[in-house]
Amino acid sequence: MAKIKSAFFCNDCGHESPKWIGKCPGCNNWNTFVEEIIEKKGKTLPGSFSIPGTSKPQLIQEVAPRKESRVPLVDIELNRVLGGGVVPGSLILFGGEPGIGKSTLMLQQALKNPHLKFLYVSGEESEQQVKMRAERIGIVNENCYIITETYTPTIFKHIKEIKPDIVCIDSIQTIHTNTIESSPGSVSQIRECSSELLKFAKQTATPVFIIGHITKDGQIAGPKLLEHMVDTVLQFEGDRNYIYRLLRTTKNRFGSTNELGIYEMYSGGLKQVQNPSEILISNRDEPLSGVAIAATIEGVRPMLIEIQALVSSAAYGTPQRSTTGFDAKRLNMLLAVLEKRCGFRLGIKDVFINITGGLKIDDPSIDLAVVCAVLSSSEDIPVSGNVCLAAEVGLSGEIRAVNKVDQRIAEAEKLGFEKIIVSKYVDKNIANSYKGIEIIKVKKIEEVFSVLFG
Repeated sequence: MAKIKSAFFCNDCGHESPKWIGKCPGCNNWNTFVEEIIEKKGKTLPGSFSIPGTSKPQLIQEVAPRKESRVPLVDIELNRVLGGGVVPGSLILFGGEPGIGKSTLMLQQALKNPHLKFLYVSGEESEQQVKMRAERIGIVNENCYIITETYTPTIFKHIKEIKPDIVCIDSIQTIHTNTIESSPGSVSQIRECSSELLKFAKQTATPVFIIGHITKDGQIAGPKLLEHMVDTVLQFEGDRNYIYRLLRTTKNRFGSTNELGIYEMYSGGLKQVQNPSEILISNRDEPLSGVAIAATIEGVRPMLIEIQALVSSAAYGTPQRSTTGFDAKRLNMLLAVLEKRCGFRLGIKDVFINITGGLKIDDPSIDLAVVCAVLSSSEDIPVSGNVCLAAEVGLSGEIRAVNKVDQRIAEAEKLGFEKIIVSKYVDKNIANSYKGIEIIKVKKIEEVFSVLFG
């Protein structure tokens, strides 16, 4: 009987060790090693992907430059997040919580792009279950192929027969290969299968989408090595209590990582949100205190968001600081500025901040809107509904300029706002470019109070 070979792998970074150790030398985390049966057979299996190597070393000045032509998709939001389309030969990792809509979004891409031959490989659902989802989406596409398979040599065999333009694997945790004798979803299986898919994508210039699960702390399941191997990492996130879903890029070798795609979940699938400012601002019949509108930028997309604040007396002696969608440490800093520089006694009061729509914003330009919402709630004086704000607040109480102010002003003007408050240190010629909105420039936080609250 052949001896069973095993090795120990780190669940966080994929570091391999012949024996169990407490602290991983790769990521310095404790108690992350698990034992897995491993037996690399060292031969090519029937149906596995293999192309003989033809590359040779050459001088860098002899390499002919070539502009990569992207494959455009019908989905405008996904195109924006990817940087203008799918790059041929790219490996894209698509992660998100269970039930957030990863499979639905990928199936929509397969159905909405009839000009592309799409192969959807499902390791979690049968063909009938995928068909039911496709009928719910309500789109018919004659170029969409579906297969239920988890064995990589069989998958590559079908790929050679169909020759698709784009391949989607749902999910990488269910795929396995016989070159590694361990269960699907293990560190070694995920690493080996991803390596085979990466080789296929690069040598055939075929884009491959890989759907991955995430852990309890929001990280993509499997070793961190998986994120280093792929070209692009997409994160699909959202609150189950809201209908909006956000698509972000945490890594992109072919574009920006600051782009944001917004979708709306409904019974027929995911719908693109072209103008998020209109849905993120509440319609109110009467002015309410504790509400301010901020003009922010996500990537190249300007958005107006609603900041809600509630200030009340501390019921149990120790004041609470709670935020939803905003950095709690930055809130503490802004409250300290208000108390030290402006004389407002907020240290003995509870302060709660909420950004509507379930968004998480880290743009410092919303500082001024947060400050005004807090003071509006504290003094019970509403901020005018036709005013928005776009500026950063410094530790000395000064109003600092932010980037792309012209785009923020244009978005506010388009939505019918009459005034926007910005820093005095922005471009001096910017006020002459907009006639439909009044641009108020301030340099100290006290000037903002006199403008809004008299």
